[in-house]
Amino acid sequence: MIENAFFVPLLPNKKEAALEFTTAMMGERLAEFNKAQTTVTKESWFLQETPHGDFLIVYYHSPDPDKVHAALAVSEEPFDVWFRGQILELTGIDISTPLGNLPRQVLAWSKA
Repeated sequence: MIENAFFVPLLPNKKEAALEFTTAMMGERLAEFNKAQTTVTKESWFLQETPHGDFLIVYYHSPDPDKVHAALAVSEEPFDVWFRGQILELTGIDISTPLGNLPRQVLAWSKA
């Protein structure tokens, strides 16, 4: 399993909408979210509030992180279409287009 993390800035005044989005994913849309997660085995999102704006930090495990993003970009499954729309509305980022390289891990530490 490969660990990956990235962050996306929220558009101004979208923090509450982002919280509603994540609540829906863990509530009324949880079954769809579970079904859509075909290559991700663990995922956590964090809201980071800063003087420069709010950010979502996404951390996940997958055997092939590049495949996760490529598949989501073109999927026509109703949940994936809804998900892409939510991301566009909250961040202004169109994830149906190539996002570029995923972040490169530069430090990993654990207490043995």
